[in-house]
Amino acid sequence: MRSSNLFRRLVITGIVCWLAVFALLPNLLLLVVSLLERGTVNPVEPVVTLANYGRLFETAIFRIVVDSLAMAGMAMVLCLLAGYPLAYIIARAPARTRQLMLILVMIPFWTNSLIRTYALVAVLKANGVLNMFLLWTGLTSQPLQLMYTQTAVFIGLVYTLLPFMILPLYASILRLDARLLEAARDLGASRFQAFRRITLPLTLPGIVSGSMLVFLPALGMFYVSDVLGGARSILLGNYIRDQFLTSRNLPMGSAASIAMTAIMGLMLLVYYYSIRSSGRQEDVA
Repeated sequence: MRSSNLFRRLVITGIVCWLAVFALLPNLLLLVVSLLERGTVNPVEPVVTLANYGRLFETAIFRIVVDSLAMAGMAMVLCLLAGYPLAYIIARAPARTRQLMLILVMIPFWTNSLIRTYALVAVLKANGVLNMFLLWTGLTSQPLQLMYTQTAVFIGLVYTLLPFMILPLYASILRLDARLLEAARDLGASRFQAFRRITLPLTLPGIVSGSMLVFLPALGMFYVSDVLGGARSILLGNYIRDQFLTSRNLPMGSAASIAMTAIMGLMLLVYYYSIRSSGRQEDVA
């Protein structure tokens, strides 16, 4: 018993130390650097200022932030619309079929996302697979210009992040008590009413967690916009990368990173309240 408690304490201590060194400390360093001025000789000057955060609201930078939020939000909505029906089908499938479908969903995780993004170039380019198919079927008379457009970036984001939406939704739907739906039908509720009043509220934590797993990476996946969107599409992740690696403006890049972290914190707060709300609804049911 003592050895079990000792092992548990060592594991918890190791996890806490790991998170402190590789998560908390880097974020604290970013916060400190974001409050300093950019130096002329040194990367930063020990002068405390909030000007870096104020610059985020300048027209050019604020537009990048807004466009990034809009694109990430649209990618999140598209993943939700595509992922929810598929997650529901997987959760309600027989056990053997369910395992096979889950494997098919997880197969993309076996390949690096950057490699999969470059593979999309072969699909979306003017003489790519998609245009060849459209020309062969007669659906279009000339190749569509998909590469280096916002549409290509959306396709890349949805293609890369869709599994991150499906898996939390699947776990949430799998825990749903089917007896509640049967009771709703016995009481005269239609399928849509049962979905709106029972399925949707009780799977809200899965929706929120899946949305977080899609929305936050979509803000920072600069390589997707670089490969598929070119210079025409700049996400917040592209801006942060350029500030650190190109402009060498560490305070500005740190301020933008802290802003992205704040967005993550807000979404975690939404997730917390959604879980509390779902717990109350399950108690009522």
